[in-house]
Amino acid sequence: MNGYEIKKIRSDFPMLNPNKKMQGKPLVWLDNASTTFKPKQVIDAINYYYTDATSNSHRGDYDLCFAMDKVVMETREVVASFINSKKTEIVFTSGTTASINLVAYGYAMKYLKEGDEILLTEAEHASNVLPWYKVKEVKGCNIGFIPLDEDGRLSVENVKASINEKTKIIAIAQVTNVLGFVAPIKEIAKLCHEKGIILVVDGAQSVPHMKIDVKDLDCDFLSFSGHKLCGPTGIGVLYGKYELLEKMDPFMSGGGNNVKFDMCGDASFLEPPMRFEAGTQNLEGIIGLKAAIEYISALGMDNINEHERELKKYCVEKLKKTGVVTIYNEDSEAGIVTFNVDGVFAQDAATYFNSRGIAVRSGQHCAKILNDFLKTVATVRASFYFYTTKEEIDCLVEAVKKCKGEYLNAYFN
Repeated sequence: MNGYEIKKIRSDFPMLNPNKKMQGKPLVWLDNASTTFKPKQVIDAINYYYTDATSNSHRGDYDLCFAMDKVVMETREVVASFINSKKTEIVFTSGTTASINLVAYGYAMKYLKEGDEILLTEAEHASNVLPWYKVKEVKGCNIGFIPLDEDGRLSVENVKASINEKTKIIAIAQVTNVLGFVAPIKEIAKLCHEKGIILVVDGAQSVPHMKIDVKDLDCDFLSFSGHKLCGPTGIGVLYGKYELLEKMDPFMSGGGNNVKFDMCGDASFLEPPMRFEAGTQNLEGIIGLKAAIEYISALGMDNINEHERELKKYCVEKLKKTGVVTIYNEDSEAGIVTFNVDGVFAQDAATYFNSRGIAVRSGQHCAKILNDFLKTVATVRASFYFYTTKEEIDCLVEAVKKCKGEYLNAYFN
């Protein structure tokens, strides 16, 4: 993407208005791995729901409700096309966390037995760790960790060496949220299926940034969140192979996901995906998700990925030249740079950057097990998206250069 294209794209985002300030400085948003800004097209779609199309879905025999039913079906089709799945394999959830919990409670709780093993890695987000520990607690399963290589990358060789006859599920991120390495999902899926293992993929940091084809990857489950791809908060997706969704129990029960029930409590449930969508859906979120996917698809996922890789390389080169940072993921593929300013605690650095209008993430990034691997208690994370500019990275680099001196001066005076 050239400078003109980026400038035009940025004009679609109210939060990127040049007059937007933070601490009296122009806002520099470098926390896109946490959440992304929303274009006017998404905001307009949400406003349209509240001003012209408010209704429930599958709850009435009138035009507004029928129109909403149609939008939900269309969105399911848009999502399915986006990741190359069947529309019946797309379950709407509240986000990646809910999607992974649905697999943990709906599949693992039903089919895993005492002594069975679930494999994770040290780099996983809490949302892809804690649900599996609940399965361990209830079912008596074991949790194992696949070793990362010295850089923090997951290799097929290490996956293969970690599998044993008790391994039933491998749950890993396609792109890790701290280090940004891209896991070889297709190769791991092949290995899993040779052993009868279910592969659960956390796609929160991959789906918004790279072209995803679940048929080609052959993963069994994939989850992602709308708010990380320019959509609303509170909406997410679970993709699951239909034959696996058919075997699963619903995580929640209520209106909208049952065929019938009686006074004895006997209930029968709808076929997937509606089986897993009890209660009133997040309809504004569904409408906004459709608009967001259409927006980023028009930009081209390959273009987005190429732009972020260019920014990553640029940022690493510039930060290294300062001579005052430790970078933990110099060679990873995603648009994520995780670092520390030498001699400055991560949260203090982030607070200083905030004083200059720069928003980054600091701390443990919900990946608390990774601290032992990185041998540090906290890091700073700068993360990019297709609307991020090199000028914004330059602002970060200038702040890094001054951070240590100005931080120490403020601390001791």
